[in-house]
Amino acid sequence: MLPLWPAALLVDGLWAGLLRRTPVVLPLITGLADLEARWSAALLRPSPKALLTGRVERLTATRADAVAAHGAELRRIERDLHDGTQAHLVALSMRIGLARRAYQGDPEAARKLLSDAQDQAEDALLELRHVVRGIHPPILTDRGLVGAARALAASSGLRVAVQAEGLDGGPRPPAAVEAAAYFVVAESLTDAAKYSGSGQAEVRLGRTRSGLGVRIRDEGRGGADESAGTGLLGMRRRVATLDGTMRVTSPVGGPTVVEVDLPCVW
Repeated sequence: MLPLWPAALLVDGLWAGLLRRTPVVLPLITGLADLEARWSAALLRPSPKALLTGRVERLTATRADAVAAHGAELRRIERDLHDGTQAHLVALSMRIGLARRAYQGDPEAARKLLSDAQDQAEDALLELRHVVRGIHPPILTDRGLVGAARALAASSGLRVAVQAEGLDGGPRPPAAVEAAAYFVVAESLTDAAKYSGSGQAEVRLGRTRSGLGVRIRDEGRGGADESAGTGLLGMRRRVATLDGTMRVTSPVGGPTVVEVDLPCVW
């Protein structure tokens, strides 16, 4: 392009500057610059093989995280069933057995044992509901993602505005995508209530061209750290399992914004 500059100054300086005509040489310089940009992009862009290698490495890492998260979830369910529900059921069986033995000789004691057994059965049902809620929240099945998010907002202790775009009346996302989005909203609102110091937050759910978008914003103190046990790492792992992306913006002084994109087919 260097040899064209003197010609451009001479030719276009007279032709375009004095005679007010359309430049002739300067467009050639622009075309050469565009050509150089295209060549540079072609040379610097990773090859298809390199892109595929990076994709395989990312999927391998997310698969390992998914397997680890699945194992941890199974252990949690087993622990909850063993320490909670099973203990209540064993105590319930013992109380019913004692009531049956005492029924003939001491009906009043048997009545008291049966009353305790009923309380124990109710406790066992509560434990089972807690375990089921941890596997897949029933409210997602009953009310959908928007209704579940509004229920979370109402019970969060914050003033939460929930906005939904393109999710009312249309097809629902896959169950796994809805569960991941619900988990992100629940964890984000829990973190906001615990750590942000803010009394309000905003949740936005929207249908995108590639899937489902989730955005949670609070006006708190900011400074969220994934290594500080705020639930961000678990959220990122769950999103990565579905090949989604998660961005966290939390400067000191706030606000904290969590943006999640979950790919899916509508």
